[in-house]
Amino acid sequence: MVHAKNPRKRRERTREHLTPEEVTKLLKASKETRHPERDYCLLLLMVRHGLRASEACQLKLCDIHLTQKNLYVERQNNGISTTHPLFNGEVKTIRDWLAKRARMIDGRPDPGTLFISQRRTPFSRSMVWHIIKDCAEAAGLAELAVHPHMLRHSTGFDMVNRGMDTRGIQQYLGHANIQHTVKYTAPGPNRFANLTWSF
Repeated sequence: MVHAKNPRKRRERTREHLTPEEVTKLLKASKETRHPERDYCLLLLMVRHGLRASEACQLKLCDIHLTQKNLYVERQNNGISTTHPLFNGEVKTIRDWLAKRARMIDGRPDPGTLFISQRRTPFSRSMVWHIIKDCAEAAGLAELAVHPHMLRHSTGFDMVNRGMDTRGIQQYLGHANIQHTVKYTAPGPNRFANLTWSF
């Protein structure tokens, strides 16, 4: 028996990361969804901390330390888990979502994960995919076929362009093998900004 091919052809991507301007558009769009506090918090933490979709889904309430202003990131794929500082605006963003989250729970059983669905269940990777896809379309970025891992790549490329050394990026993203980090150094245009010619 011959099975018909999937009529939805996978869209070819010209690159696997977003520029800072595109990230800003995506984050702005996340503030206009049905659940803006949650969706903005999700995307902001993903792109600021280089979170995989599965890592974002598994963030627990006990991983967030607002008083100390840090976040414990448990890496997947044999990555190196570490604690990150919470950067500008993140504490307020998390507090806003936690207030909304508390109203959603309202005495019901709490799954303990930071991000929950409207049904008060932990987030799934497919839910992250849908949120990012919808936000990308709303932001006018549909042609880039944005997917969750592009946010992690965007983190790495942005760190390179701001001058962070490869070892520091490796530690921040939790790569066990530095070869996974080196790929971010290739397309960094700012590396050539101070190049001078003798001809």
